[in-house]
Amino acid sequence: MTAENERVPIGVIGGSGLYDLDGLQNIEQRRIVTPFGEPSAPIRIGELNGRRVAFLPRHGDAHEHNPSQVPYRANIWALKSLGVFWVISVSAVGSLREEIVPGEFVIPDNIIDKTFRRKNTLYDELAVHVAVTEPFHPMLREILLDGVQKEDITVHNGGTYVCMEGPSFSTRAESELHRSWGASLIGMTAMPEARLAREAEMCYATIALPTDYDVWKADDQVEVEEIMAILQQNVANVRRVLSRVIPAIDLERESECDASRALATAIITRPEAINEATRQRLGLFLDPYLETSSSPESSKEMAEPAAAD
Repeated sequence: MTAENERVPIGVIGGSGLYDLDGLQNIEQRRIVTPFGEPSAPIRIGELNGRRVAFLPRHGDAHEHNPSQVPYRANIWALKSLGVFWVISVSAVGSLREEIVPGEFVIPDNIIDKTFRRKNTLYDELAVHVAVTEPFHPMLREILLDGVQKEDITVHNGGTYVCMEGPSFSTRAESELHRSWGASLIGMTAMPEARLAREAEMCYATIALPTDYDVWKADDQVEVEEIMAILQQNVANVRRVLSRVIPAIDLERESECDASRALATAIITRPEAINEATRQRLGLFLDPYLETSSSPESSKEMAEPAAAD
């Protein structure tokens, strides 16, 4: 068993078909209750090639959460509470480009968010404006890309992921619209997950696994049976990639990643206006900044961006 208070620096959020992590040793299950409710499933913590890793199946152990009902905020809070900084997401997607063939891999570099039913911030009680210019962090993307290439799997570097609400698939008109935007992938889970990870000052990137061509190709229809067959192939490949990527992460470079400072200039609400209940609820994220910003001068500095609006 692992020590209760030993930090877990790496987290893997498994998408459809990835409900466990090969090679994870000394496994313990941790059931964490967060201010946002329970995560998708108990988090499995173990060691992989000498690295402590937390694994969380996004949709639950029995795939009981559809994309719109995944408890994204609870998932991020739970991983953060374990000390996770590096977050590798694995997501099944549809391809919007002829050259991105189902069964290949994509390491996307940006997102268009079309969701509308989901809580998309950790900070409902505050004014916190986090920059998400690059929602998939370049530092972690580079490691993922290198890991896939070393496994001799065809991989596409970059591409925009359109995150739609779901759980039904696109209409043909929607699919053509997304293509006209220049997007490469269509999926249902990257948002608000990526945004919340940045709000939690975590370095987040995704391995996207195309399973189909959505519905934009006249001779193709999205059939669940065909998707699952390709998904099984993708999952077998991604397990190998994760076994290579996890030990390749340089844990000493955490401070070099700007995601680790995402809140430094993002908290606009003055500290004295944040009530005790909110401080307790969100202290996991806010405490490093509230503890150093209680003086009148620092409060004034934090409020200056609001005065410029």
